[in-house]
Amino acid sequence: MNLEPDEARLRFAGAAVARLATLGPNGRPHIVPITFAVDGDQIYTAVDEVKPKTTAHLRRLRNIAADPRVSLLADHYEGDWERLWWVRADGTATLLGEPGQMTGPLSLLARRYPQYRASQPGGPVIRVLVERWTGWAASAG
Repeated sequence: MNLEPDEARLRFAGAAVARLATLGPNGRPHIVPITFAVDGDQIYTAVDEVKPKTTAHLRRLRNIAADPRVSLLADHYEGDWERLWWVRADGTATLLGEPGQMTGPLSLLARRYPQYRASQPGGPVIRVLVERWTGWAASAG
């Protein structure tokens, strides 16, 4: 069954991780798993030092700077297929790098993830203004 936007947002917000898809300069998608926090129709994710990176000049950041259109996907899978669901959030991303811009989003992330309470991300923060929530669930439960 298709999910209404409010139900899609609620399920997305409850997921532990999501995948962020950006567009590369050649038009090919680039997808990475992310931690995130939802605040209404805004989704925040931060570049952190907790999970090792090979470079600080991440492809997702370069892609967003060139083309801010993004999609995020969260889902639930288990052996009982009556409990399957997925939610996609399509929107426009902005890079936040100034300390004053990042304070609120970093607080939201720290409330969700204990690792960020111990080691706050240095940023930048990606803010996605969601323009469309879509989703599907095998059942209403």
